[in-house]
Amino acid sequence: MSKTRQTFWPLLAAAALLAPSEAVAAPEERTVAVATVNPLATDAALEIYRQGGNAVDAAITAALTLGVVDGHNSGIGGGCLILVRTPEGEFLAIDGRETAPAAANRDMYLRDGQARPDLSQTGPLASGTPGAVAAYALLSEKLGALPFADLLAPGAQLAEDGFVVSRSLASALRSKARTLRRFPASARELLGDDGHAPAAGDTVTRPDLGRTYRKIASEGPDWFYRGGFAQATDKWMRENGGIMTASDLAGYEAKLRNPIRSEYRGREIVGFPPPSSGGVHVAQMLNMLEGYELDQLFAEDPAQAKHLVAEVMKLAFADRAYWLGDSDFVDVPRRLASKEYARQLAAKISLDHATDVPAHGEPAQWRQDLFGRHTTHIAAADSDGYWVAITATVNTSFGSKVVIPGTGVVMNNEMDDFAIHPGTPNAFGLVGAENNSVAAGKRPLSSMSPTIVLDERGEPLLTVGAAGGPKIITQVLWAIVNTVDRGMSPNKAIAAPRVHHQWRPDVVSYETATPDEEVARLKAFGHRVAPLGSGGRAQLIARDPENGFVAVYDPRIKGKATVENLPATPAEATPLEPAAAN
Repeated sequence: MSKTRQTFWPLLAAAALLAPSEAVAAPEERTVAVATVNPLATDAALEIYRQGGNAVDAAITAALTLGVVDGHNSGIGGGCLILVRTPEGEFLAIDGRETAPAAANRDMYLRDGQARPDLSQTGPLASGTPGAVAAYALLSEKLGALPFADLLAPGAQLAEDGFVVSRSLASALRSKARTLRRFPASARELLGDDGHAPAAGDTVTRPDLGRTYRKIASEGPDWFYRGGFAQATDKWMRENGGIMTASDLAGYEAKLRNPIRSEYRGREIVGFPPPSSGGVHVAQMLNMLEGYELDQLFAEDPAQAKHLVAEVMKLAFADRAYWLGDSDFVDVPRRLASKEYARQLAAKISLDHATDVPAHGEPAQWRQDLFGRHTTHIAAADSDGYWVAITATVNTSFGSKVVIPGTGVVMNNEMDDFAIHPGTPNAFGLVGAENNSVAAGKRPLSSMSPTIVLDERGEPLLTVGAAGGPKIITQVLWAIVNTVDRGMSPNKAIAAPRVHHQWRPDVVSYETATPDEEVARLKAFGHRVAPLGSGGRAQLIARDPENGFVAVYDPRIKGKATVENLPATPAEATPLEPAAAN
């Protein structure tokens, strides 16, 4: 394999990029960092830090707060994947992915032999059993410094007292209002008494959701899985043709997984295993790219470099469509992420023209060497040594569009992440095969890709993740390529225009900030091209050479990322102030 120059940005320019507030903490201080898509969630995490919480507490708080103020993207009616690196250098991977209800079956979305994607995307059949509450509680129990109830408090307070509607939330409410009106509890909770979507800058409350948070805080996650929420969900589902029951909720379990660990140009890439596809395919794509002098190629011919990256994406997503699924149910080959298989795939790539990828590849020993049985991302880190990546989702905007009456909880539509019928695209245009078919208790395949990168000594360099369906995987790839290969600062790495290819449809999607000459060259290479409506949303925290932090939110949305030095002594809790619309 060829070796690229050591251009990772901290080795060149980190100290110059750090502002005074991001300097290394004095012994009586600690440095903390957090990045989210909404300032209120970032502020809630900072307040938890001030009360003595660690990065784990801060990240959980941010996730729970986003479920209130950014509820079109994530919430406790959905799921999450969590990756944490502890001060001792150990990794914890918690799978809070939703599961198919016990009554689910592979043909449940067929009517007269035809697939009905509307049933897996909207309404009572669209939801998997939510896993977020169980996952956050498990993480808090294992690594948190504060009680789980404290982490629910900021979100409960905002739901009760009110918060300012962001531009992204207002846009989602406006675009989904008609569908939300089909469900009375959804219309009442999200649109208000007059049934009209709130505008950006309006102040709204979520009293039912606030009461739900308070109940979980006082009675624990059992209230959600075996108490009032489970009973309310069972009742609504029975009355509206759904199949989720109180037994499904009572039987839910967040699972501990073994992270995927791979190497790229001397760095270790730690990702999430199945049912995430991101960990496998980020490793697979980096393995293919490692054989090229990528830094030189980007410097000399950026269009050709992007052509190469698109070809790598295409090959990986062809494998995703066939091989990936819940490894507790189906055989997922480990060697998809091997260097040997990457060389086999890379041999199919031409630097001069686009190649046809009619089907998936076949890694060695695929029968024997197997894994064991719309979205948001939160990045957090602290000078005690915790690095946290949480990706959470209800899938598409407002999930199934169902709010369980009296609870304020928006239910996910993650059943659409299964292959509801081989070859039928889901809401993101992804196709799947038998490995990702519906089965009772099975977790649908996910693109969520919480990732942590370590340096040559095994110390954390960055934590990164993203929102955006299948674009999550390619955003994480771009973050690593832009920092490791191109030597970009974290801010520039996240802001740089992206291209995306997911095999089917066979199109290179590009952000409109991509230079026209590069788009023209991609066409000349033989690619079909199309502009991206949204390039996704990534959050990243990186370490500088002196062990400080740089926190970055994606400039494509008005989030907030911050680094602060705090006193070692915890402060008293202070109320959160409403944020301006973003």
